[in-house]
Amino acid sequence: MKLKTLFIVLLFPFLTYGQSKTLPLKVSKDGHFFQTSNGQPFFWLGDTGWLLFTNLDDAAVDQYLDDRQEKGFNLIQVMLLPKLAAVNQRGDSALLKSNLALPQKRYFDFVESVVDKAAARGIYMALVPVWGSPVKEGKVSPVAATAYAHYLATRFHDKKNIIWLNGGDIKGSDSTAVWNAIGNTLHKEDSVHLMTFHPRGRAQSSDWFHNAAWLNFNMFQSGHQRYSQDTTVRKYGEDNFRYIQADYRRTPVKPVLDGEPSYEGIPQGLHDPKEPFWTDKDVRRYAYWSVFAGGAGFTYGHSAVMQFHKAKEKGIYGVREVYTDALRAPGASQMKYLKQLMITRSYFDRVPDQSLLAKDTGTKHQRIIATRAKTYALYYTATGRSIPAQLGKIEANYIAASWYDPRTGVSTRIGIFPNKGVKVFDPPGKEEEGNDWVLILDRS
Repeated sequence: MKLKTLFIVLLFPFLTYGQSKTLPLKVSKDGHFFQTSNGQPFFWLGDTGWLLFTNLDDAAVDQYLDDRQEKGFNLIQVMLLPKLAAVNQRGDSALLKSNLALPQKRYFDFVESVVDKAAARGIYMALVPVWGSPVKEGKVSPVAATAYAHYLATRFHDKKNIIWLNGGDIKGSDSTAVWNAIGNTLHKEDSVHLMTFHPRGRAQSSDWFHNAAWLNFNMFQSGHQRYSQDTTVRKYGEDNFRYIQADYRRTPVKPVLDGEPSYEGIPQGLHDPKEPFWTDKDVRRYAYWSVFAGGAGFTYGHSAVMQFHKAKEKGIYGVREVYTDALRAPGASQMKYLKQLMITRSYFDRVPDQSLLAKDTGTKHQRIIATRAKTYALYYTATGRSIPAQLGKIEANYIAASWYDPRTGVSTRIGIFPNKGVKVFDPPGKEEEGNDWVLILDRS
C-alpha cells in the first residue's frame, strides 16, 4: 500500500467526524414510533430554541448546540421566521420587503450553516417555516406560502437532519389554506423529511390535519396552565397524557408527542409573573406521563432559553434569568435520563397498559402511568405514591424489580419476585410533590 493511500485510510475517521452524524428519519412499521433509515430506534428528545436564528450569532450557536448535545438532546425546535421582518445577528433580512415569496439567500445561508453544525453533533432541526402570528394577521397568502415552501424544499432537500413543523402556535382552522399550501408543497417536493403541525396551547394537530397526506405524525401543545386555569372544553388541565391517549387510538396510526408542555422557569398560566413558576419536577411529570402513555418522544422547554434572553433585555413571560444560566437548569440536565431509560430496552414492542396496575391509578398529580413490552414493565409515580403492580403481564417466571430515579438516572435494586399476583411497591422517601420514581420490572 502506498504511503499516501495508507495516510488517507488512517485519517478517514477524522475526516468524517465533522460531517453529518444523522440519518433520515421515518415512521416505524407499527406507526407509533420514529426510526432512522437503517432501522434504529429514534427517541425524540427535543429542546425549544425557538428564536435561535434571530437571537444568536455564530459563537453563541456553537455554545448552545454543544450544551444541548452534552445534555442528550437530539433535536431542536426553532422558528425560521418568528416574524416577516426577521433579521439575524449578522444583519441579514430573511425576506425582501417582508414578502414571504422573496426569501433572501444570506439569511438562509446562516440557517443552513446552523443545520450543518447541528448535524455534526447528531442533532436534528425541527423547523417552523413561518410562525402563526403573521399568518393570522393576514400577511401571508396561499400563493406566497406555496412559493416560500418551494424555496425551502429546494434549499433543504438534501439535509438529513430536517423535520418540518408546519403552523406555529395557532389553530389549524385559522388560515387553513396557508397551512395546507405549505404542507402540500413540502410533501410533494420534499417528502424525504417528516412533517407535523405545531398547534396553539391545549390543542393537537389531529384536530384538523390527522388525515392530511402531508402530516406524518401528530404533535400537541399541552400548554402552560395548571388545572384551575384551563378553560377549554376538553378540561385536560395538566393531564398531557390524555392527548396521547386520544391520538394513539386514531387511524391511520401515527406517532404523537407533546411538542410544548409547561416550560421550566415560566409562570403558571404564562402571563402573570406573580403566579408560581413551573419547575423541574413539573417538567419531569409531563415527560414521563406522556411517554409512558405512548408518546414517541418529548420536547423540553425553558422560558429563558426559548427566547435566548440576554442581560439588560426586557424579555417576555416574566423571564428571570439570562439564557446562558438557564442552560444549566435542573430539568434540562434530567431529560437525558428519560431517553436513557427508553432506548436501553426493547423499543418497538412497547405499549401503554394501565392494566399493569391492580387498583385505582389516581387523579391529577397522584396519577400513576404504566407501560410495558414483552419482557419489562415501567410505572411512573410523580409523588412517590405506592404502586400496586399487577404481575403476570410480561413474559417471565420471575421479575427483577428496581427503582429508577428520574433526577439522577440511578437504578436501585429491590429484589426478585415470582411473576404472579399483586405486589405493592413503596418508593423511597415520603409521598410528596417532586418525589417521583420509576418502578422497573424486568424479566429475571
